[in-house]
Amino acid sequence: MPLSESGNRLMRQLRVPQRSCVICRQVKNKRDLIRLVRNGDEISIDTKGKMPGRGAYLCNSVVCWKAALTKNRLDQVLRTKLSDESRERLVEYSKNMSKQGSIE
Repeated sequence: MPLSESGNRLMRQLRVPQRSCVICRQVKNKRDLIRLVRNGDEISIDTKGKMPGRGAYLCNSVVCWKAALTKNRLDQVLRTKLSDESRERLVEYSKNMSKQGSIE
């Protein structure tokens, strides 16, 4: 590892994982996006980013959430057919996000 002028070792810069929103395709930090996971026939919201299964990332934009829930883009990305129950749960989650002010 190279030394700085004062003779100290330079600290390595940590790499921040990047992911892209499946709707708008903007690349953002992984922590700034919301991960949806398909595990079997179940669609879940992965708040910690560690759940096993096929994942898709959405940004906090109202436009992206509406497009994801009205079009079949999530079906394609998660390689499944969203059930009415899963779709309702995601709609409720997006409504709660907008009430809490976390949606842009």
